Amino acid sequence: MSDMRYSELAELYRRLEKTTLKTLKTKFVADFLKKTPDELLEIVPYLILGKVFPDWDERELGVGEKLLIKAVSMATGVPEREIENSVRDTGDLGESVALALKKKKQRSFFSQPLTIKRVYDTLVKVAEAAGEGSQDRKMKYLANLFMDAEAEEGKYLARTVLGTMRTGVAEGLMRDAIAEAFRVKAELVERAYMLTSDFGYVAKVAKLEGNEGLSRVRIQVGKPIRPMLAQNAANVKEALIEMGGKAAFEIKYDGARVQVHRDGDRVVVYSRRLENVTKSIPDVVSAILESIKVEKAIVEGELVAVGEEGKPRPFQYVLRRFRRKYNIEEMVEKIPLELNLFDVLYVDGEALIDTPFAERRKKLEEIIAQSERIKLAEQLVTDNAEEAEKFYQRALELGHEGLMAKRLDSTYEPGNRGKKWLKIKPTMEDLDLVIIGAEWGEGRRAHLLGSFLVAAYDPHSGEFVPVGKVGSGFTDEDLVEFTKMLKPLITGGEGKYVEIEPKVVIQVTYQEIQKSPKYKSGFALRFPRYVALREDKSPEEADTIERIAQLYELQERFKAKR
Repeated sequence: MSDMRYSELAELYRRLEKTTLKTLKTKFVADFLKKTPDELLEIVPYLILGKVFPDWDERELGVGEKLLIKAVSMATGVPEREIENSVRDTGDLGESVALALKKKKQRSFFSQPLTIKRVYDTLVKVAEAAGEGSQDRKMKYLANLFMDAEAEEGKYLARTVLGTMRTGVAEGLMRDAIAEAFRVKAELVERAYMLTSDFGYVAKVAKLEGNEGLSRVRIQVGKPIRPMLAQNAANVKEALIEMGGKAAFEIKYDGARVQVHRDGDRVVVYSRRLENVTKSIPDVVSAILESIKVEKAIVEGELVAVGEEGKPRPFQYVLRRFRRKYNIEEMVEKIPLELNLFDVLYVDGEALIDTPFAERRKKLEEIIAQSERIKLAEQLVTDNAEEAEKFYQRALELGHEGLMAKRLDSTYEPGNRGKKWLKIKPTMEDLDLVIIGAEWGEGRRAHLLGSFLVAAYDPHSGEFVPVGKVGSGFTDEDLVEFTKMLKPLITGGEGKYVEIEPKVVIQVTYQEIQKSPKYKSGFALRFPRYVALREDKSPEEADTIERIAQLYELQERFKAKR
């Protein structure tokens, strides 16, 4: 099998780090993909992205800083304490690993240069080590790699293991690099990725089969499809006009969106960020097996936590279920879940994404036997604004978020945020925003990040534009967690202020939206306050700058009427 030196990948990481120009980064990645052997092409895109597996793969390395430091100490002979002290100075474990490797006592007589395949195969072993003694095995696997690593290789290997690569390569750049490397259409790369969520597979098809192969890519049960997204409507009337006078209105549940794949007796459930959450919800999995009446299917729905008298609980309760790795049965009792299905994308060999929504809904009704735990999202098809308004008010009274309005003839467009689906929610709703900066606190909070610059997403430029600073609503425990979460994402800064890679989404409430020349967005939130962490949302799913402009207009109209 063809292989490549890991040092070549380390050199790519170094070059990516040195430039901020997107065109140059794209060229570097494209050039690397061109020279990647076919056998490595399925794994290299993920390594370039700083990962080992796609997000939807349930395998995790399960290695923290302490275990990594032990492995490096074992490989180099440098005491753990010395490496820990070095991290305090450098602020980056990758840099400290490189320094430790430079001090390495002596290279083993049997040492061999690292190759990409060896690094990947070893990291797979690390991820799959389980049971008694697994931590020791993980440490030894890693130590073997570090023994043979050069300083630069060790730096990037450590960052890969900890998920802190920060080379500025995101999905859009990888899509463009694959298109450039293999001279295929970027839109076909995008389509294939949206259908399979697998850059390794897409890169291989692009190289070996070109545009024709990419256009033949189909949905695969077991590989999640990028979810179709919705825009916002000011009210029911506006939604009806946008939908051409008649629409399917569905309750918008305050839960966590999931995509369910059934293949015979195997069920896999993915979160809206396409993470595999199957193991954390065994009660839902067994209910799905009983409810789906076909052998193979991909359906979508909203998982809702059920409280007293069947009332919905806030979506954070569902996230607590997703995060639970141990004592899962105890959580099943504490937080019962209900799945409200609203779409079907695939049934027994037939992809349905190009089928009109009204027909998909009929198909969903045919293949689902409803039960206490698995239900169909409540729906009203109407051309009557008053009827739809009553349905909207009822949804709010029941404790739900509002309504979804869907065009009856709409096809399912993976990853697209179009106007075929619209959300209708109360005007002064909370916003989901992305943290792009922070400030270190003062006094007893000097070691904690305490004030956060938040941004809305601009889908036209792909940028995150600031709309305010959030400093209230956090407990001391929250700040400890946020500091831990954000420290690896710090990309620069000056004085007390640090720039943060846009990865973390939070829910923010506020008193009003004001026009502001201070921020690039043109808007600022007055008295913003932290509400919750939105782990279920990717940065690109945050509220858009258009939504903020829309809310500002609604707010001003409301003021004028008073």
